[in-house]
Amino acid sequence: MSKKTFHIVSLGCAKNTVDSDSMAQLLTGSGYEPVTNPRRACVLIVNTCGFIGTAKEESLNVLAEMAAKKKSGQVLIAAGCLTQRNGVEVARHVPGVDGILGTRRWMDIVDVVESLRGAVRPEPRYNLSEAATVGGDEHGAQRVSVQGASAYLKIADGCRRPCAFCAIPLIKGTAVSRPVEAILAEACSLQERGVREIILIAQDTTDYGYDLGLKNGLAYLLKKMTAMVPGVDWIRIMYAYPGYVTNELIEVMATHKQVVPYLDMPLQHAHPLTLRRMRRPTNIGWVRNTLRKMRKAIPGLALRTTFIVGYPGETEEEFQTLLDFVEEIRFDKLGVFKYSFEQGTTSEPLGDPIPGELKEERLQRLMEKQQQISLDRNREFVGRNLDVLIEGAGDGISIGRSYRDAPEIDGLVLVKGEIPAGSMISVHIDNATVYDLSGEANPSKYRKPRTRLIHSS
Repeated sequence: MSKKTFHIVSLGCAKNTVDSDSMAQLLTGSGYEPVTNPRRACVLIVNTCGFIGTAKEESLNVLAEMAAKKKSGQVLIAAGCLTQRNGVEVARHVPGVDGILGTRRWMDIVDVVESLRGAVRPEPRYNLSEAATVGGDEHGAQRVSVQGASAYLKIADGCRRPCAFCAIPLIKGTAVSRPVEAILAEACSLQERGVREIILIAQDTTDYGYDLGLKNGLAYLLKKMTAMVPGVDWIRIMYAYPGYVTNELIEVMATHKQVVPYLDMPLQHAHPLTLRRMRRPTNIGWVRNTLRKMRKAIPGLALRTTFIVGYPGETEEEFQTLLDFVEEIRFDKLGVFKYSFEQGTTSEPLGDPIPGELKEERLQRLMEKQQQISLDRNREFVGRNLDVLIEGAGDGISIGRSYRDAPEIDGLVLVKGEIPAGSMISVHIDNATVYDLSGEANPSKYRKPRTRLIHSS
């Protein structure tokens, strides 16, 4: 086992993946070598997720497994969202954890590692902070995660929205935007590395720039970015907030080809009373009007959303309103979560009164409705050509995504023949299933992988 090797397990969302890759950058820059086999690492890091109960359970299980297999001389660090909020409980629950690093101080990873290696540790070392350090205290690490020909780029962290069910503000703090110049510099670096798709992420991308004094900050950033990185094929927006998709943002999406016609706007519910209990925007009329306006201005717009079922007080009538809304709007992509009771959130006094069986039944009913809608939407593309970013190939088939599909959460496009990963190619769609499309490539419109494409460090 080398004295300067590390192994990171990243759990949860893409925002966590960016933090993990940023920590890896700092460790690599300090002479540490990443290894895929945890038994060969002197430093083990689990970047935890603490968003909902199932994510917490997974994080604790992974930590416990790592601790049970830890060898003499290895250091185990629990980092991320779960430890930021519940660091002491994590250390008590998992004996063998040597260090606790909160999500707001990921940039201290090298200092934490160096302080733990070779030291006698009767108790875990805690490195937690409530400080908002985004943007000005990142130790030179890029806030990106490169996944093949795509890359996540974090533009902000934290959230200032008052959603009653959500623990993110307790974990991450209020919204803090990264400087425009830093984001653009990283976008240029990604272009130089051959990245074809940049995915902008934050807890709420539509809130970008509020704390910097920018009006319509996301639209402003997109205008700057499209001018700076003309070689990037796709720029994708994730995690928009209802009520903050402005006319300026719609105009930028409609007039800048690089900004893909795709929007992920988690709505959480469609009944005003449920939304009021959630402390979410209750103006469903605004949602209808905005989506109608976007579909008119942006041909081919793909809309993704997420909903919560089984929120405290959700009646059958309220749930039926949600079903009717989904039937009316006909989202291209839709995710559903069962309500997870979280201590410390403003919904805590409401308890968790809806039985798990009823939550599951409502989830299934909603997904059954969406599956037919998704199939219908996909069938609309049969006989048409779509640009597809190839991500892998084997056994005579290539797998990729169109502009309608974000990585990991949406569908795929299956293409006959083996095409190099990183290629962008026009595909004639000849078949559609509930989630995926398939077809044949048009060789005359084949764009090879960009030669400098490399993976994340």
